[in-house]
Amino acid sequence: MDKRFSQLFNLSEDQAIALLEMPLDQLADPSDRYVAACHLMRYPTERSIAALIKAIQNQEDDLYNRIARRKAVESLGRLKAEIAMPTLRECLTDSDIYTVENTVWAIGQIGTDDPQILEQISQLLQQPNQSYRVIIQVLTQLGYQPALEAIQPFIDSDDLCISSVAIAATCQLSGDFSSMDRVVGFLHSDNLNVRRACIQDLMDTHHYPALPRIVQCPVSIVFRLRGIKHLAQSGIAAQKFTFSEVEPYFDQVIRDHPDTLEFVHEYDQTPTIEFAINELYSTDFGRCYLASHTLLHTYPQEAPEALLATFADKANNDYGAHYHVVKLLGWLGYSPAYNLLVEALHNEAPQFQKSRAAAAIALGNLGATEAIPLLHEALKTSIFDLKYAALLALDQLGDRKGGEICAQDQDLILQAKALTQASH
Repeated sequence: MDKRFSQLFNLSEDQAIALLEMPLDQLADPSDRYVAACHLMRYPTERSIAALIKAIQNQEDDLYNRIARRKAVESLGRLKAEIAMPTLRECLTDSDIYTVENTVWAIGQIGTDDPQILEQISQLLQQPNQSYRVIIQVLTQLGYQPALEAIQPFIDSDDLCISSVAIAATCQLSGDFSSMDRVVGFLHSDNLNVRRACIQDLMDTHHYPALPRIVQCPVSIVFRLRGIKHLAQSGIAAQKFTFSEVEPYFDQVIRDHPDTLEFVHEYDQTPTIEFAINELYSTDFGRCYLASHTLLHTYPQEAPEALLATFADKANNDYGAHYHVVKLLGWLGYSPAYNLLVEALHNEAPQFQKSRAAAAIALGNLGATEAIPLLHEALKTSIFDLKYAALLALDQLGDRKGGEICAQDQDLILQAKALTQASH
């Protein structure tokens, strides 16, 4: 888990434990116990683990207590607290299906080869309204082959997220991967959740032939990059291919030009510029990328002004639209946006992380050589996509120092990219 996102409330361990143990009617905000349970995953101590277990054992039937219990279960999983396993096992029979889901996930994180626990998880597949996808994922992750028969009926589920994981699980547990093309096909689903889910399933099965299709899948760069990095790292380690063979995939995803994607949506008529701008706020990035394509090819003259207007209005506070506006201003070569792009490059708010990499790419597209020192500084961060984007931008600007800076990077993908550029 990225700790930049888990420290938003900056509670000490003592403060978090005190909040978690405080009665609901004494809390300033009823969600404070949820926040405390979330925060304790930062403290891998006996005290924190004991407090989280105690919170789970609180059976008070109140919504805010239930959500605190769910988060406590999750935190124990993130802490890999083996001592909590007896308590977690009891939660597998909880009446709250979300607590059960988190419990299955937590057990998967902690790990177990206890056949009784694994069979208890497998039996959840026979119960209605459970989180079947998570259950199947964990049974597969833990290698519980006796669950194969219970998993197979879900292959034909109407819920394609469940169908995808069931196919992947069946392939892994049986050793027969001939059905994985069905999972690859889900990358082109018009359902955003299905596209995201099947990327995870392709990662879990190490299905390397899917790499070029993942690169073209119209979901957020976060999902595509996570998918190709996982597959690239495992594939390179297993000597399935070299970095030079997957380097174009990383370049394409980090540059993230809409013309390189396979769209799953289409317009029945050319949209107005107002409509296209509004689509940048969609939670389905497939629609955002289609709108970006339209702005680039249908409204290249009018788009910069419209993008600046929507940025000033609300995109400055919407992390999805913010990303697309920044990237588009670069693709459009709009030099007056230089200061906006520099500001985005330096924006350390966690929700705007994608925009930092987008800004680096945009500055490269502008030919902004004055930004070279700023891009060198970006290489000193620990953010993979920002560093890779800075390397691409520096190369585009004719700078070779970036490759030298990252030549000994701890991330082997970044190191390989830097060495490639330094040798040009």
